[in-house]
Amino acid sequence: MNPKLRIHKLIAFWICSLFVCISVFAQVDASTFKGQIALGVNSPSSNGFVGNFEGKSLNFPTVNLGLQYMFTKNFGGKLDYGFSRISNKKHTAAFKLNYSRVNLQLVYDASQIISFSNRMGTFLHAGPGYSFVKPLGNFINNDVSFLNVMGGVEFHYGVSDSLTVFLDTSYILGMGKDFDPISSGFGAFNGNILTVTFGASISLSGCYFCGD
Repeated sequence: MNPKLRIHKLIAFWICSLFVCISVFAQVDASTFKGQIALGVNSPSSNGFVGNFEGKSLNFPTVNLGLQYMFTKNFGGKLDYGFSRISNKKHTAAFKLNYSRVNLQLVYDASQIISFSNRMGTFLHAGPGYSFVKPLGNFINNDVSFLNVMGGVEFHYGVSDSLTVFLDTSYILGMGKDFDPISSGFGAFNGNILTVTFGASISLSGCYFCGD
């Protein structure tokens, strides 16, 4: 079977599984459906580049969009999309690229363990996904895609009964193959990436702190 077709089937399976879980747990009072949007920066690993190509240690922007559903009070799932722009460090070969990813993650509400006030919450998230790297400029033919595993932590602050703002720090472990030949990696990237974003989470069913 074509590897890309196998990956697409795997992603489709995870998405279908998420919606099945949502249907099963839809009547649970503690469940909360949320839409999330966040903006921030990213830092790619240096070993994801080849030759004289090296990305800046801090790049802007990173944009994350997600839908999160809490099956129970503490456990849930999240389907999210991330976009990051990466460009070259000074005095290295010039390039720009777009890094996109889609991930399906498990979510754990750790607020009872890590809590600073009744208006604050801590969420841990982790799960598999797929990354798409699209070089720009002179290297548009060196696009690459690969599996990833993502993990992170979010710190939320309740602004109102239906809105929180949050800080998210996430690490995306890339599972890309080595570039062969090396020239196929010019202007591309197949490594790990750290993201730090600030965002808003809007409750689409119920509210966060109505029971407090």
